[in-house]
Amino acid sequence: MKDLTQLTAKEINSGIKNKQFKASEVMSSFLEQIDAKDKELNAFITLNDKAMDLANAVDNKIASGEDIGALGGVPIAIKDMLCTEGLKTTAGSKMLENFIPPYSATVVNKLEQSGAIVIGKCNQDEFAMGSSNETSYYGNCKNPWNTDYVPGGSSGGSAVAVAASMAPISIGTDTGGSIRQPANFCGVVGVKPTYGRVSRYGIIAFASSLDQAGPFSKTIEDSAMVLESICGEDPFDATSSANTDLSFVSSLNNDLKGLKVGLPKEYSDGEIDGEVAAAVETAKKQLADLGCEFVEVSLPYTKYAVPIYYIIATSEASSNLARYDGVRFGHRADFKDKPAADLLDFYSRNRGEGFGTEVKRRITLGTFTLSSGYYDAYYNKACQVRRLLQQNFTDTFKQCDVLLSPVTATPAFKIGERIADPITMYKNDIFTTSTNLAGLPGLSLPVALHSNGLPVGVQLTAGAFQESHLLNIAHKLEQSIGFKGEIHS
Repeated sequence: MKDLTQLTAKEINSGIKNKQFKASEVMSSFLEQIDAKDKELNAFITLNDKAMDLANAVDNKIASGEDIGALGGVPIAIKDMLCTEGLKTTAGSKMLENFIPPYSATVVNKLEQSGAIVIGKCNQDEFAMGSSNETSYYGNCKNPWNTDYVPGGSSGGSAVAVAASMAPISIGTDTGGSIRQPANFCGVVGVKPTYGRVSRYGIIAFASSLDQAGPFSKTIEDSAMVLESICGEDPFDATSSANTDLSFVSSLNNDLKGLKVGLPKEYSDGEIDGEVAAAVETAKKQLADLGCEFVEVSLPYTKYAVPIYYIIATSEASSNLARYDGVRFGHRADFKDKPAADLLDFYSRNRGEGFGTEVKRRITLGTFTLSSGYYDAYYNKACQVRRLLQQNFTDTFKQCDVLLSPVTATPAFKIGERIADPITMYKNDIFTTSTNLAGLPGLSLPVALHSNGLPVGVQLTAGAFQESHLLNIAHKLEQSIGFKGEIHS
């Protein structure tokens, strides 16, 4: 029998349904893989101690002839930003070190309704604030291709779990590239859906107008399966969309002939690693062979995307994280030896101890941009330019079906290399943040191996609610390229 940890989610579900193997055997194999690898990789913060019981329950359903669902018996790793009832949820922070939610996020509920089993909660940058998984209170997560390198962030643990075959699929969140960038660094598929496609209910908020959950997987087809399970309107999230077009899997083999691929001229400017640029050219050649046509497009407002993003995201973070004060929940300092002098001292000590450096930096930036006298000059102006950027994309998608670009300017960088330079770190998001600001779907697809042995991918971006189109093109490209990189960590 093939190693069960090397199977796709589709193969696992099919194998369980056809009684080729049991869900308990699958779960046991992945738990053994975690035990063997995660001490070094640090991809998980918490494992689900009920995972084997849930797998046995799937086996009992099979034995009694019950339907186990489209993801029945498939282990899934969940970023620690999503609430899981009865299972610790920390957001990678000391602030929520002991928080056990009384309910699950809608995404988690939908996955479980489809039969998936939560195997554990994944490491991440603290409150999803970071691009390298180095801001986590629980320590660095490491890239399985080379453990001297970062896995990307903020959903680093989710990407590593799939890349190292510790889970066949995982869920991350993407506020400015936090699914696509770690997928790129770890050589897996990562999909950020249209804003509103997936409910944000039960996802710990970073920047509410930008946050969106999505899947990591080894194949486009697996991501399409997961998206069919988690997308849809939710009465608990007023920003969730009523769009009912969820035919992602059935659209995967549509012909690409005559489709137009946009090449943003602004994305070829600046310092892009030569092999990253070559990966884009490889994808371009394969798409041409599949019948696609190319058109150069201009997105002039994307040069403002990073500063707009860091104004809007930090402003919303400042507001969202104000609730963590140590009163009803969250870290509370030890006041036994030195009682709080006043309420301000009480809050300051709780938050000062509970939040890490990067979170404090972003709260400070956001509080400043929202403050009296600066709101109009910074936050309001950023929102106005954001609207121009959105219109820029709307006009562009009248000329083409998808956009092709790099995900990042370089492959993964070494742990510790950029963490002390926040500006350099923020520039890492140059190709991804505009997608969030415009609320569009995008994905990262692995294409090649860099000469340094690390994977390199490309980014595809589509118009709002055009996931079927996006996934179909990526699926055809995936089959054409046939990326088969092997980890040698």
